[in-house]
Amino acid sequence: QVQLVESGGGLVQAGGSLRLSCAASGSIFGLGLMGWYRQVPGKQRELVASIGSGGHTGYADSVKGRFTISRDNAKNTVYLQMNSLKPEDTAVYFCKVIAALNAYWGQGTQVTVSS
Repeated sequence: QVQLVESGGGLVQAGGSLRLSCAASGSIFGLGLMGWYRQVPGKQRELVASIGSGGHTGYADSVKGRFTISRDNAKNTVYLQMNSLKPEDTAVYFCKVIAALNAYWGQGTQVTVSS
């Protein structure tokens, strides 16, 4: 089993920045793809950014140029640096980790961007 603990969400004004962290613990052998998703009420959860074990990254078009995903393999942690935040970025953000071919989700952290 893998446990994920997220932190870093909160309330910020439009144009501001936040940094989300997601630390994995437990049976983390073979930690693979790591990613961030977000969800607003009434909508499906959407992929925001992902990073492979080798560092290859991918982003949703809506966040390209504003968000940066990174990982620290020594700390089993994935980060999401969010800059130039917009009200439409308001959502619950979840991290997802693939370990030994199983998918694990964090509990979610609220990000609210005020206009």
